[in-house]
Amino acid sequence: MSQISQNEASPSTYITTDELQQAIDAALTLERPLLIKGEPGTGKTELAREVARRLGAPLHAWHIKSTTRAQQGLYEYDAVSRLRDSQLGDQRVADISHYIIRGVLWDAFVSDTRCVVLIDEIDKADIEFPNDLLLELDRMAFDVYETRETISAKLRPLVIITSNNEKELPDAFLRRCFFHYISFPDRATMQRIVESHYPAIKQDLLSSALEVFFDLRDVPGLKKKPSTSEMLDWLKLLIADDLPAEALKADNVRTVLPRMHGALLKNEQDIHLFERLVFLHKQQEKKAR
Repeated sequence: MSQISQNEASPSTYITTDELQQAIDAALTLERPLLIKGEPGTGKTELAREVARRLGAPLHAWHIKSTTRAQQGLYEYDAVSRLRDSQLGDQRVADISHYIIRGVLWDAFVSDTRCVVLIDEIDKADIEFPNDLLLELDRMAFDVYETRETISAKLRPLVIITSNNEKELPDAFLRRCFFHYISFPDRATMQRIVESHYPAIKQDLLSSALEVFFDLRDVPGLKKKPSTSEMLDWLKLLIADDLPAEALKADNVRTVLPRMHGALLKNEQDIHLFERLVFLHKQQEKKAR
């Protein structure tokens, strides 16, 4: 993140790899949206907050749902309120601008300072949603038909778009983005992440917890592998209970379910899988005797 690190004013718990820093720099240089994909819980949404913090820029976040329409990010015309006011004899009905509701992109475009726009989990929306934003993101402008005005970006914002890969995005949309996939952290990076959140953690506990966590992720057949955010939640519980490293039994995760495993395993299928692994392990030990 060489272009923005010089503006960093305070320490952060967000750990950025060199590859991710290069992707952010590339998006800034190209003035293209940065499309971020990766496993849920790998810090895609938090990245936009971190970049805004380092830039000292406002963050305009647009969290996408299955019912979200692209138009809502620009503006909405509240015709119902205008009709009601006209029936009540309200004088404001003469000015249609009173019934224009500004969206996230409108606020970002008219900002007097360069800002960061987060379009979070774009793959949740309808397949046409990305295409409906192509022109506006290219032009950095859009037309308000009701008032016959054009809203143009005073300063081009950095647009960060996240996706959990739930559905494919259109090729025309992908061509306009700089793409980066956040790989799951390796053990060394995960240790840095943990230590940034829990600087006083006991090293033997951290070592054992990392052993259990990565062994657990390597178990074949898991429906949902535990993520970075779940690792941090799990460690918070372990630290709160002041558990010794030995209590984790990190020598073989298949011999016993991890302590506080509800922070790591989030569905009954995965819990049943581990219970069966533990049972089979005990059966093999009996036969070995």
